[in-house]
Amino acid sequence: MDLLRVDDQLTDEERLVRDTARRYAADRIEPHVADWFEEGVFPAAELAPELGELGFLGMHLSGYGCPGAGAVAYGVACRELEAADSGLRSFVSVQGSLAMSAIHKYGSEEQKQEWLPRMAAGRAIGCFGLTEPDHGSDPANMRTHAKREGSDWILNGSKMWITNGSIADVAVVWARTDDGVRGFLVPRGTPGFTTRDVHKKLSLRASVTSELSLDDVRLPEDATLPGVRGLRGPLGCLSEARYGIIWGAIGAGRSCYETAVEYARTREQFGRPIGGFQLTQEKLAWMEVALGQAGLVALHIGRLKEAGKVTPQQVSFGKLANVRAALDIARQARSVLGANGVTLEYPVIRHMTNLESVLTYEGTQEVHTLVLGEAITGLSAYR
Repeated sequence: MDLLRVDDQLTDEERLVRDTARRYAADRIEPHVADWFEEGVFPAAELAPELGELGFLGMHLSGYGCPGAGAVAYGVACRELEAADSGLRSFVSVQGSLAMSAIHKYGSEEQKQEWLPRMAAGRAIGCFGLTEPDHGSDPANMRTHAKREGSDWILNGSKMWITNGSIADVAVVWARTDDGVRGFLVPRGTPGFTTRDVHKKLSLRASVTSELSLDDVRLPEDATLPGVRGLRGPLGCLSEARYGIIWGAIGAGRSCYETAVEYARTREQFGRPIGGFQLTQEKLAWMEVALGQAGLVALHIGRLKEAGKVTPQQVSFGKLANVRAALDIARQARSVLGANGVTLEYPVIRHMTNLESVLTYEGTQEVHTLVLGEAITGLSAYR
């Protein structure tokens, strides 16, 4: 149903990634994900090695057991995984684009050798601690801090809404120091480092979301990421994760659209399929238009990224536009399904509630709007 045939622009390698991810999602995830969502669980211990074997963890990174795939191939994988569930794509994004990317970009050779091969294989899981309970969109005012004590560092503070937090073998934690914001690798089991899962979520239920607490956590000097100081470190990683969302949101939207089309063809009212009514066809037509536009945006930004020409503002454009498009599609699809649209028998309500989180994390809709506003006017509206 891709009227623009956007995927015709993919290379043979990118199509292979697409087909591999689509088969994995269909065979391994889709039969079970509604139950995981309802139960509020994500079987990371089972799935991580499988995702690693398929090359989906840190797939856009090179060396240390990472596949070194192109940006578009990585994006296509995110699209197909999120077509199954946003929680699955979130796991892959946090592992590869945040935790592994931080170590790959800013870590020492010893840190890379210690963590990246295991994380690429899914034998070790990472998380990324930047957001705090009182400072989400304003990380410059984070309260988590690290102070020198002899040759060691002492960390205190807390992080909130951390995907993979309680299951991570290593947390990449960002903290204020007298020398600017620094990154620290905090292994599971470090004294003073504890996690607590967030429960009663109505979105991203098939995903682990945690609070990290650091109470006089003592770390050696070699736990710091030596390659960066300041907020450009975590923000550079966030740009990588946002790029994956540009593609992933299309997968969630496509799943809702395909469900609505099939339902409209088979559901009968007033003696004929509801797909034959003008109002239903209008909804489906606008869904098709939105998906085509989102696909073109993702592909264009992906090619810019591969050419080394992409800007953070372009990534904000894609994240803002494509997530909003996917959420609009989900809501329209829910209306096509009527009352059936609110049950987990169909994926639409699950995608719709998940996309409410995707709209917020990795930069809220409002923040990306202001990024574009500053790019347009040259005037910052943040303060």
